[in-house]
Amino acid sequence: MDFKDLSQFIVLANTLHYGQAAQKCHTSASTISRVVQKLEEEVGQRLFERDRREVRLTQAGAEFKEFAIRTLEQFQQFQRQLHTQASELQGELSLYCTVTASYSFLSDLLRAFRERHPKVDIRLRTGDASQAVDMALNGEVDIAIAARPDQLSSRLSFKPVTQVPLAFIAPSQSGPLADILAEASIKWQNVPMILSEQGLGRVRVERWFKQQGIKPNIYGQVSGNEAIVSMVALGFGVGVVPELVLTNSPIAEKVRVLTVSPSLEPFSVGLCVVNQHMSHPLVSAFWQVSEDWLKTAS
Repeated sequence: MDFKDLSQFIVLANTLHYGQAAQKCHTSASTISRVVQKLEEEVGQRLFERDRREVRLTQAGAEFKEFAIRTLEQFQQFQRQLHTQASELQGELSLYCTVTASYSFLSDLLRAFRERHPKVDIRLRTGDASQAVDMALNGEVDIAIAARPDQLSSRLSFKPVTQVPLAFIAPSQSGPLADILAEASIKWQNVPMILSEQGLGRVRVERWFKQQGIKPNIYGQVSGNEAIVSMVALGFGVGVVPELVLTNSPIAEKVRVLTVSPSLEPFSVGLCVVNQHMSHPLVSAFWQVSEDWLKTAS
């Protein structure tokens, strides 16, 4: 039984006029008549009564009309399902971010992406924030969650997601360091500083000290903001970290935020992608989801 025949039968059953049915189906009345004859042979019952004045459905014809409608609807639903499955994005998308970003805003963004594209496999790599931009530039990952550098490469596209202030942090415990920090005017040259080895945070801190005309007393240089929080909590010195790191740190209560003036320039954290990768369907889809997610979140 042909689906096209069923479709033409339904048109005739609705119009009860061979000429009108033929016009709607873009065919001839004789073709519609042959379709009816074919279906009646297959069903084994007359489907229409016809005289010079009118065309009527028989009882069998009325029942067959309901069958034909159900059959076509099921077939069309099946076609839509196949089309949806065929058009669903599939493949692997690689991301890089810090541990802090992975359990802060990225978790909500990934949830939104998975809801829209459940068949895309996400490969997440975590590490030091200072490596994020280079991971994207070198093609090691498709997308990096990174702080926007002061000079963004012309090869990169950047979508800001959130502003993250930088904070000076000191140990909560009392001691010689607490006494230095309690002075009305902090003598920063006497304050042991724990800084990141590299990255935008290090650049911002060095710029701040230079603007104050102070040579910092660097006690230690570590890799990763979480390590800075840990060192400060142990009482080794004062550090500078993004507030997002501090908010999500399990030892946040062991440090305190210092009020400094002027304040440090905040980070603009967002998605970083090589321009030529923007046309990739998976990258483009993630970029679009991030735009929609930001509109919803704001």
